[in-house]
Amino acid sequence: MIRHFDKEDMPMLSELYQAVMRNKDAVFWWVGDEDNWENVYCAFEHGRMIAKGQVAVINVVPPGRSTACKHSIYLNLKTVPEREGDTVLLDRVYSHLFARSQALKKSLSTEYGTLLCMGNDAGEEVNTRYFTDKGYRPLHSLFCMSRDLHEPIPEPAPVPEFDYSCWRMESAREEREYLRIEAEIWPDTPLGLERLREYKGKDLWTSLVIRKEERIVAGLMAWREGDEGTIEDVFVREPYRKRGLAKVLLAQGLLYLKAHGLSRANLMVHTANASALSLYESVGFRATKEERRYGVDLE
Repeated sequence: MIRHFDKEDMPMLSELYQAVMRNKDAVFWWVGDEDNWENVYCAFEHGRMIAKGQVAVINVVPPGRSTACKHSIYLNLKTVPEREGDTVLLDRVYSHLFARSQALKKSLSTEYGTLLCMGNDAGEEVNTRYFTDKGYRPLHSLFCMSRDLHEPIPEPAPVPEFDYSCWRMESAREEREYLRIEAEIWPDTPLGLERLREYKGKDLWTSLVIRKEERIVAGLMAWREGDEGTIEDVFVREPYRKRGLAKVLLAQGLLYLKAHGLSRANLMVHTANASALSLYESVGFRATKEERRYGVDLE
């Protein structure tokens, strides 16, 4: 039986998660709040959850961008280890995910195409092969990086002539301003309003920014994820790079997470981004695993 997730399924979901993660790293999405459960499909057999899949709109291209840009919808599909190669089971859940992806696509601007994507840990070879056999092609890979917050955190001196503050983005105008900057930094994978508001709803969410004469020139976001902290969307705009601003922001973000009792901070970075890797390593982050992402055009 395949159906949407329900609150009574939580114990079985925990069992599935523990089974998937028992012997290896894996990219396993949690189901989120109840308003997201229409995007979550679970397969049951003999009173046991044997597979779970879900979809989400991750990147939304704003108006005025190159038509070569594409929206991104991601999916995640996992089974109990002994059914990892069961293509019949996988296909049945995938069909629901694909149909839901097509429904989500209808909410996106038709000015741009849409990619249907997935991401797996580098060691998830069987699950990845299922998707590549369906025509998913490599997109990029990312390092998951982690830092122990018990270790000393460097506190570089703020760069003169810049102002440092938290930015709550409390109005729709401020949200639009942030998304405009974000799309300028990452034109191929802009965040989108729905994703931004999802981040803002995270426990301990904050946005730290640097301004020069009221112009936002750098920023990052941080929040609690379980027992650890997450740092996201670290950026410095041209022509303010290579002046130490990112390192100051990262130190502030790490100190913020540590001050709230968290023991570790995590972030993700493209494996090909040598300058970002060097920056994160300089403040104590170390790569712990690699996530590889794949996609197909969603017709």
